[in-house]
Amino acid sequence: MNWQRCYTGLHSLLDAGNALEDVQPGVTYRGDDIGRWVLRQARDWAQLNAEQRRRLEELGVRPRAAVEAQKTSARGAAKTRAGKGSEAFQRGIQALRQYIAREGKTTVGRQHVEELPDGTSVRLGVFLSNHKSRRDPLSEGQLTTLANLGLDWAA
Repeated sequence: MNWQRCYTGLHSLLDAGNALEDVQPGVTYRGDDIGRWVLRQARDWAQLNAEQRRRLEELGVRPRAAVEAQKTSARGAAKTRAGKGSEAFQRGIQALRQYIAREGKTTVGRQHVEELPDGTSVRLGVFLSNHKSRRDPLSEGQLTTLANLGLDWAA
């Protein structure tokens, strides 16, 4: 039952216009960490039955070895995507704006989860912590967006 619920969550996220590469650990749907679940499916591909593999392949999920090969060929394209602003980053910004409007501050606990109007959950504390510690790959536009919201992490 858990597999089907997570599969449905992934399918819903992709139907909502998200790209598979945006569904990273921390991206949740109705309380389930779909990003983490996708990584486990790719890692444990051999343990899945034929129907589960077929369904995942239809959504673009591949075994871990195929994912690793795809990552090395796509590293150059990742910087281009980051410059345009990924869906995951935009969801995080939407959650942050919602939080600031409600709470009037940018200080967010690491465990805080923000529920967006479309039903998706954003682990806002993790989002901010990760982007603060990994700010080097952020584009100027993304850094400016964060600074405009009161988060100036210039090194």
